[in-house]
Amino acid sequence: MDTIQILGYVGALVVGLVLGLIGGGGSILTVPLLVYLLGYNPVIATAYSLFVVGTSSLFGTYQKHKKGLVDFKTGLAFSFPSFVAVYLTRRYLVPGIPEVFLSNGGFTLTKDMAIMVFFAVIMIIASYSMIKNRKEKLKTTESQPYYKTFVQGVVIGVITGVIGAGGGFLYVPALVLWANIPMKKAVGTSLIIVTINSLIGFMGDVQTLDIEWTFLLIFTGISILGIFLGVFLSKFISGKKLKKSFGYFILIMATYIIYKELK
Repeated sequence: MDTIQILGYVGALVVGLVLGLIGGGGSILTVPLLVYLLGYNPVIATAYSLFVVGTSSLFGTYQKHKKGLVDFKTGLAFSFPSFVAVYLTRRYLVPGIPEVFLSNGGFTLTKDMAIMVFFAVIMIIASYSMIKNRKEKLKTTESQPYYKTFVQGVVIGVITGVIGAGGGFLYVPALVLWANIPMKKAVGTSLIIVTINSLIGFMGDVQTLDIEWTFLLIFTGISILGIFLGVFLSKFISGKKLKKSFGYFILIMATYIIYKELK
């Protein structure tokens, strides 16, 4: 085992630690870690990220369910259109993206570059949601028509399918604003959507990619250990302050990715 691989496994522990501490955001670290440290191309990295995020979120769902913070009915209503979109995106859309995405004069935007730039843009959105102080608004009992939930699920599913992240930072505000679920319950409910979407999306990759199962299972196992450690440490650390600090870190990382890919 060389130094880079050891650092990769340390990174896996950090991914789980962040998930355990603040309940999300760890998946945002997985793709850059796999691409820039371990040298995987973005398509493989986003596929591996889906597996890591999906498996980790399964443990998170169980923990939230024990506290009564998972609305399975609403979660499954969002999950159906989302997991269909994620699967089709990973099975057909991502493999179908041309290797040269855009060429203009001396500038060429490749498929790998396009995926990483799009990923960085989503990271900026995620960082904003972490930095901004959200005040929970009073909710009505009226729920939106299902066709709106269906469309929203498809859109978010395509986005998460392309970037290989769980999309919890997109589902939480969607559940709060559109499904009228309280913030704490929205966080727990988003985990069941992330679990289903990520693992089914990964199934689309299994059919098109060669998976290094030994590495992936070890990486995922270490991430899960990090989650338990993070949950333990969260009793002593302010999650609110940590989340905002992590948001600024994600913003810096997103800026670096855009610079590195487009320079």
